[in-house]
Amino acid sequence: MEPIIEIKNVVKTYKLYHKPTDRLKEALSLSKKKHHQEFNALKGISFDVNQGDALGILGKNGSGKSTLLKMITGVLTPSAGQIEVRGKIAAILELGAGFNPEYTGRENVYLNGLMMGYTREEMEPRMAAIIDFADIGEFIDQPVKVYSSGMFARLAFAVSINVDPDILIVDEALAVGDIRFQTKCIDKMKELKSKGTTILFVSHAVEQVKRFCNKAVWIKDGQVQALGEASEVVDEYEDFMKNYTEDHVQKRESQIHVQEEEAENDFVLPENPDVLALITDVRINKEDFRTHERLEVEVDYDVYEQEISDLLLGVAIYTPKREYIFGPNTFLEKAEIPIRRGRHRVKYIIPHLPLLGGTFCIDVGLFNNEGLVCLHYQENKLTFKITNKYFSEGLVYINHEWDVVK
Repeated sequence: MEPIIEIKNVVKTYKLYHKPTDRLKEALSLSKKKHHQEFNALKGISFDVNQGDALGILGKNGSGKSTLLKMITGVLTPSAGQIEVRGKIAAILELGAGFNPEYTGRENVYLNGLMMGYTREEMEPRMAAIIDFADIGEFIDQPVKVYSSGMFARLAFAVSINVDPDILIVDEALAVGDIRFQTKCIDKMKELKSKGTTILFVSHAVEQVKRFCNKAVWIKDGQVQALGEASEVVDEYEDFMKNYTEDHVQKRESQIHVQEEEAENDFVLPENPDVLALITDVRINKEDFRTHERLEVEVDYDVYEQEISDLLLGVAIYTPKREYIFGPNTFLEKAEIPIRRGRHRVKYIIPHLPLLGGTFCIDVGLFNNEGLVCLHYQENKLTFKITNKYFSEGLVYINHEWDVVK
């Protein structure tokens, strides 16, 4: 079977001019003198995407991800190489792209449908589902220039997933909007994936790529650095990114954080309906340890929905430099936790702490949808220290044996 997308030795070169007049000078030059510098955003990219794949696209800002997606959708053309696409594309790229700010939301739905090859009559039966999914109320008949960024994202996503695309491209769209809308989008993307829709997914929250995608490609400085199984590529990418503090912070900022509120003695529903659950307190059994001692982290959290069926709790250990040591969660380990409305307490236990000397930090997070949507995350919530009399070296103590064979 032919790949649904084939990318062959694709190069994209931009001309950079120091001053606007340099462009005119170059155009009028009889000697064809260059007044620009060339910048290669992509330097010979090649890979295939098979039908039904959910492909995560990883890379720092400026690595060429958005340029590649724009060429796949036809917004840009390659300077060299070829891109073959076999199927109808629905894409959510830059916020508001493809929207006329003077048109109403409803008129923009028809406009976007026309851009995807649908007549007004063909869009009519889809309109009700689009309006229902976007859930922007009376704003559907208001000019989109008065929309918030969240409303843009809602309407763009609603149109894209209701036109039966063969290929859905999502570029950071889930970083905009509230938790409920993120959850609804992920659920719909899962539904499309189960029906065989090919999905290209860009997110700085690499946990989403690892948990949603089966394949991933890492683009570094305009070239394919790694391509393969999503979890393996994400691990390789994260290992590299540990050396780039600025980008690591951006990844953390891309996650949706719910504002932390002080826990009350009595259980009270929050005024903000988008707060579905909240970590209210985190405690540790002590702050100074020796290797092999028992570590206990007690997490209190509130659930404000009647039930969050796919709620999970994660506890992660980092170094002060944000080097990731270990981060299990209750979904991966099939541990059942309370999911109904009310106040709950769960204890995370490491019976024999294997870490050697040093200071360590603890993150705690509540998620749903298999960890794809962050409900509440607390970074560096606690710290603890390990000191020992000298008995070994390294970061962790691994059980081992010595055997004299000669």
